[in-house]
Amino acid sequence: MPGIVRRLDELFKKTEGPWSERILAELDFALRISKNSENGLEKEIETALDALERRAALDGFIGQAAAEEAEKMLAAAAAEAKKYTLLCASHAHIDMNWMWGYNETVAVTLDTFRTMLRLMDEYEDFTFSQSQASVYEIVAEHDPEMLEEIKRRVKEGRWEVTASTWVETDKNMPCGESLARHILYTKRYLSGLLDIDPETLNIDFEPDTFGHNVNVPEILSNAGVKYYYHCRGYDALSLYRWESPSGNAITVYREPLWYNSGIDSTVAELVADYCIEHGLKTMLKVYGVGDHGGGPTRRDIEKLIDMSRWPVFPTIRFGTFREFFKTLDAVADTLPVVKDELNFIFTGCYTSQSRIKMSNRIIEGRLNEAEQFAALAAKTGTFKYRGDYLESAWRCALFNHFHDILPGSGVIDTREFALGRFQQAAAAANTTLAGAMRHIASLVDTSRIEDGGGLEETVSEGAGAGFSATDYGVSIPERGRGKTRIYHLFNPSPRERTQTAELIVWDWPGDLSRLKISDGAGDLPYQVVEAKKGYWGHDYAKLLVFATVPACGYATLTLGESEPEKLFTAIPGDPRVDRFEDLVLENELVRAVFDNENAALLSFTDKKTGRDLIDPSRPAALFRVIEEDDSCGMTSWRVGRYMKITNIDTNVKMKKPALGGGLRKQFSYSAGFGASRLDVTVSLDRGSRRLAFEVECDWQERPVKGKFVPQLNFTAPVAYSCSGYRYDIAYGTLFRNDLDSDVPAVSWGLAVPQENGADALMLISKTKYGFRGTGDSLSLALIRSSYDPDPYPENIMHRFGLALELVPAGTANLALAENAYDYNHPLTCVAGTRHAGSLPAAASLMRRVEGSAAPAAVKLKESGDGGLIVRVYETDGKDTEAVFEFFKKPVSASFVDINENTLEGKAGIRVAGHRVTFPVPAYGVASVCVEI
Repeated sequence: MPGIVRRLDELFKKTEGPWSERILAELDFALRISKNSENGLEKEIETALDALERRAALDGFIGQAAAEEAEKMLAAAAAEAKKYTLLCASHAHIDMNWMWGYNETVAVTLDTFRTMLRLMDEYEDFTFSQSQASVYEIVAEHDPEMLEEIKRRVKEGRWEVTASTWVETDKNMPCGESLARHILYTKRYLSGLLDIDPETLNIDFEPDTFGHNVNVPEILSNAGVKYYYHCRGYDALSLYRWESPSGNAITVYREPLWYNSGIDSTVAELVADYCIEHGLKTMLKVYGVGDHGGGPTRRDIEKLIDMSRWPVFPTIRFGTFREFFKTLDAVADTLPVVKDELNFIFTGCYTSQSRIKMSNRIIEGRLNEAEQFAALAAKTGTFKYRGDYLESAWRCALFNHFHDILPGSGVIDTREFALGRFQQAAAAANTTLAGAMRHIASLVDTSRIEDGGGLEETVSEGAGAGFSATDYGVSIPERGRGKTRIYHLFNPSPRERTQTAELIVWDWPGDLSRLKISDGAGDLPYQVVEAKKGYWGHDYAKLLVFATVPACGYATLTLGESEPEKLFTAIPGDPRVDRFEDLVLENELVRAVFDNENAALLSFTDKKTGRDLIDPSRPAALFRVIEEDDSCGMTSWRVGRYMKITNIDTNVKMKKPALGGGLRKQFSYSAGFGASRLDVTVSLDRGSRRLAFEVECDWQERPVKGKFVPQLNFTAPVAYSCSGYRYDIAYGTLFRNDLDSDVPAVSWGLAVPQENGADALMLISKTKYGFRGTGDSLSLALIRSSYDPDPYPENIMHRFGLALELVPAGTANLALAENAYDYNHPLTCVAGTRHAGSLPAAASLMRRVEGSAAPAAVKLKESGDGGLIVRVYETDGKDTEAVFEFFKKPVSASFVDINENTLEGKAGIRVAGHRVTFPVPAYGVASVCVEI
């Protein structure tokens, strides 16, 4: 055999031309199937090879006569060769806005599809496959006549729709609900647009996605998607079953070659070995020019037609991905099982173009709250739930999940379009959320609250228009007047929260020193943070109040002025004594000590156990500038080796005054470094174990090509030995071992102690994804000045938040998820007025009563029939019963899938009184439709 291989190689080198290419490719294939043939084909191969060598020596080439003569000698091999099939599925990989703007994406899509349709007119057997709902939306909007042609080819079975997601999405950074919405909206949209059965959209086609979280099989299984196609993130097996922690699994084909390729005579080289290894007779060949569209060429089609006539070659025919995956059903139970995440590749993409990351986290969180309160408002009152309006916002968010947009590997036009889409989505989500909360507030009976007088000269009504919207928040203007004001605090969490909340009071005519706030049961602790701040012709005061707000509900607060207890005496406020105090933030639960010189965290102690999580010899909460080695190139895709680390621990200036009140203690500092500036406020609230860092950074560091890429980083070494690190992922959490590389998390990481029963440190992010757990420390990549393909993506003013939380021993994953959710979803205040109503002063509209299942979504059904969808995921690896209680009595409840189809025959739901109880498997996702 080695001798035959050598001789065949020599002929490849010495001869050329179409007949030489043909017969030598056939010999190569015959040789490959010979080793798997019971009788062997070496004799026939050697005979044909002898003849070809003689003709080549005499003629200097291999012509038609010599090739056909050799094919006759290989007649025995021909019969064996045709037992194998190469199924050829063409595809055009169309990147959404990778190195160009949306206008070019539209042009690429339409030009590519027009070419495919013309080729179909000429080649009656030619088939084409295309993913991504977004490209069909482009056609529908920009060339409706073409859409009719595509629909006709879809009906013929020659145009295959391989889309089950809105775009070929990133799978590491979007939350679980986002990945679910990709499928929900894609199936609904395409089944209507193209008049196809949504059940046929059962392939998740992700050829270029940069890694895949371990819960992808769970999400796909819950949405009727059976098959997965990918290239990156894994390099061991090309055909396997991928199983999520819940046990749900899908069949996966990892492209053994590549998804962008042309057609030549080498297409059969892997067929025999691949088929024998997996017990198949069919292999898939994906072909077509891609990235910037294009698809298969005429040459590709002609070549396949030509090779299909070669006698000593596999059966070659045009086909579809769905056709290939169906052949795998017969061997699915025998395939090896993979149970891990399919990571890591392109770790820089967890940080690059950080404003796109910011936009994603904000819009995911806002849509979560908007849908929930809109649905509950609709069930409680007469609020109109605008599902189509919310879907339009989701489509903007889903488009930005494309694997070159959210990962930050695009150009300036990519970034600008993404942020524009984000603003559209934020407008819809914020408007919906504000409207839902206002509607609920309008139903609350506040008629017994006295007006307090001082109404004639009021200027407060309408003050604060757009106040919070500056930072993409919900705009909640003042509606009250006079000295008595009414406010409603809203809690999006499924459990009651007692904590510090922020109130903005506009143009209040009273004396702040005599302020009082009550919730009907008594006066509440409060703290004045800012007084008499100006904003567009109005003044406001920023207050903190310590209140209890029911789960997924609201509480009503009354703000007024108390009677004076003593006569006022004017005392000059001139300084009399300078006091020098240590930087300590302390409440009833924890004590945090910071370095007076550089604001590094030296100690973080649990006051109940006395355990300190920080070693002062390895200070934490340090910001640092890292110079990354850029020698590997692709700087937006890759985090380079750390060459130099410089702590920002000099030129640190404390700002006055520090805040030392009863509800929040905080201090602020600034630090200059390089050409940049960092302004940080560190705070600790009453009843909290969380140190919150609010950061404003004027980042002006620039890369030096060929030398380094600068990075801003936050690090928190711990004083204990770590067994590893736990991170949140889509619909769950994942334990990872120590790894000196950035890894993705949706919002938090936990340094897991080796010692059982020990406190732990948790790092939570508001808008960042790139964590690193190594060397008994957690760190977070904040800003990276990559320079390709976007040369200057980060030289702007950045605002972001992060937190360090002391987690008591034995805290379950559910509580960790709740901690992160609460940090990223603060209580929201809505200004109210005095009026009659049907709702009490405080109420929970829905709450989780029992079970280790965290809610992922509360919404109304897309069908518009009024069903309330509650989706949960189990967090702690145990079968559980989820119990939810509703303000109004449910009539019935049923299991549904992610597509909101009723799961007939799936039992176990109980409805009793105001409660719905249903089982959730360990690490599983469950969706329930509740009729109220």
